[in-house]
Amino acid sequence: MEEAERLGVAVNVAVVDRSGVLMAFLRMPESSLHSMDTAIDKAYTAASFRFPTAQWSELLAGFSEPVQKGILLRPRLVVFGGGIPIEWQGQVIGAIGVSGASEAEDERCALAGCEAVGGM
Repeated sequence: MEEAERLGVAVNVAVVDRSGVLMAFLRMPESSLHSMDTAIDKAYTAASFRFPTAQWSELLAGFSEPVQKGILLRPRLVVFGGGIPIEWQGQVIGAIGVSGASEAEDERCALAGCEAVGGM
């Protein structure tokens, strides 16, 4: 949230455990209500697949159109930036999801959150 303040944006921040279960949620006063669930789902996606949500576009490019369309229909799957797994001693122990600003700003805030807790 400090990075969001520095950038001058209002975001929602979700932290999940390695199973994708919500452990903490913070909402900045002016952040979008609609992005609350997106932040949670970004964290869930990053924890369950063990890689940043921003990598989905690159990953999906290698699959057929039916696979691409089918995976996008999965509930809670977010395929754009802002979800980052938290790693400790080589293991994913959870994830951070940030939503409410631009994709790049959400990603920067999530990375700052990971760094703040000593993850990555």
